[in-house]
Amino acid sequence: MTVLHLADEGEAADLAAFLSRLLHYDRSAAVRLQAAGTALAVFGRPPSFEVLAVRAVRLAKPYENGLDATLDVTVSAGELLETVDEQAATSGVPDAVTGPPWAGVLPPRGGWRTEAGLPAPDALRALVAAAVAEFRTRTGELAPEARTRAELDRVGREIWSRSVGDTGLPVRAVHAAQSLGFLRPRGMSASGTDSGSGSGSGSGSGSGSDFGEDAPKLLSCGAWLRLRTPFGSVALRRAGTGALGISVR
Repeated sequence: MTVLHLADEGEAADLAAFLSRLLHYDRSAAVRLQAAGTALAVFGRPPSFEVLAVRAVRLAKPYENGLDATLDVTVSAGELLETVDEQAATSGVPDAVTGPPWAGVLPPRGGWRTEAGLPAPDALRALVAAAVAEFRTRTGELAPEARTRAELDRVGREIWSRSVGDTGLPVRAVHAAQSLGFLRPRGMSASGTDSGSGSGSGSGSGSGSDFGEDAPKLLSCGAWLRLRTPFGSVALRRAGTGALGISVR
């Protein structure tokens, strides 16, 4: 089995946490791995959010497998998680699996531009909390005979499809970023505990100070929108754009 040497234990821990979160939403989740040089990109799709999640992982040395200097394979997220050794900062590459349809339709690699209007990190977290509270309140008020799966889905779609301000980014994308650990304060580890860095508690004034210069950004490229944070990205195609801007590879 090919072994990937990750930059440090923290990279291994973050990769393991990301895979664990994907598996929480889909026990049979698959991920697509793309590596070149000292960069590894891990793509996944948590079904509850209808977005692509991207986790960048730093490698300690350039990927090399014989004469092939690049890696591009779809594997089981569960099998990949089993190979992660946090103390050794390594990960194996399991056997390839037949990829789901999304694995062949990835966001563009370049050409992204910054969009204005994205709220600060703590405001984004508050937005998700308010949406979750609204869903619980509205569904809790339904009469027992009205609490059907169809009605719960309808309420959920109404709430999560709302745009974040005028950005066009649906709230569900922010919810996905929060649920996958991408919006955590910089001082918090991927597992949700304080890393001891003292770099922020997430209770700032809304200026994005818990991320500093690496505050989340909203990017666009053709039909795609991407919410990028220091810990990962979520990407999705804008509503009503069809297949425009798809990067098939």
